[in-house]
Amino acid sequence: MPNDFNQQVIEEFRSNAGQVGGYFEGARLLLLTTTGARSGTRYTTPLGYLPDGDGRVLVIGSAGGSPKHPDWFHNLLAHPRVTVETGVFIYEARAVVLEGEERDQAFARAVEGDPGWAEYQAKTDRVIPVVALHEIPSDGPPNVTASSMAEYLKLVHDAFRRELALIRKEFAEASPGTTTLGAQLRVNCLALCQGLHNHHTGEDIAMFPLLADRHPELAPAIDRLGREHEQIAALMEELKTVIDTADPGNGGDATLVRKEVERLTDALEAHLAYEEEQLIPVLDVPHP
Repeated sequence: MPNDFNQQVIEEFRSNAGQVGGYFEGARLLLLTTTGARSGTRYTTPLGYLPDGDGRVLVIGSAGGSPKHPDWFHNLLAHPRVTVETGVFIYEARAVVLEGEERDQAFARAVEGDPGWAEYQAKTDRVIPVVALHEIPSDGPPNVTASSMAEYLKLVHDAFRRELALIRKEFAEASPGTTTLGAQLRVNCLALCQGLHNHHTGEDIAMFPLLADRHPELAPAIDRLGREHEQIAALMEELKTVIDTADPGNGGDATLVRKEVERLTDALEAHLAYEEEQLIPVLDVPHP
């Protein structure tokens, strides 16, 4: 099952916090580790994924439109507990194969954002499976691929920057009135908004109070960062509303969508830069 191409991608992914070049450059990618259906051996596969809300992501067993399901799919049928690596986080997940209408609707959402999935389906007689990965809650702090809180903060921020880059790229490459742009933006907004909400909530509840207690001199910066969290949340809600009501693919106003994207991008990039400037020097200092 292992092959040289996959191994190169896996090594690059793990060495660069989820960023890879070549065929997968710019793609939304994860590493899925499954247990062999018969061998019991652990296998890792790089896969594109689709954010789907409710804390789950979707992976699609296209195998490039081949006549057989991919090996990783057979593995998770036998052993639904899998490991997911995002480049920042590593977590255990429960794999659920979607069936019937739920599968069809999920696959249609994938095709709306990327017609390539439909091309794969057209190549094969099998129904390409769609699998939902549900994170299994665990006690304690998240398992992160960072050796310090400073490195963790930078890795998370860079992941958000990559999501913003995907949005910019789609605007730059899309033709006016294309039906896929609005769908792609909804996918990216879902990924960005969900991740930001979780990250900012964690900072507001845990990290900021801890830093304020240890470093009273940071109070003005922490207050500002908290206010910016609220401002960015409001901008995200406005962007979601504009995407839903002014979908460029349905004759909506692409200029209005672009304006909201730029507002969010400018605000978020300034926020990330300010937070790193203020907090990373403190987070780099070890505490007893």
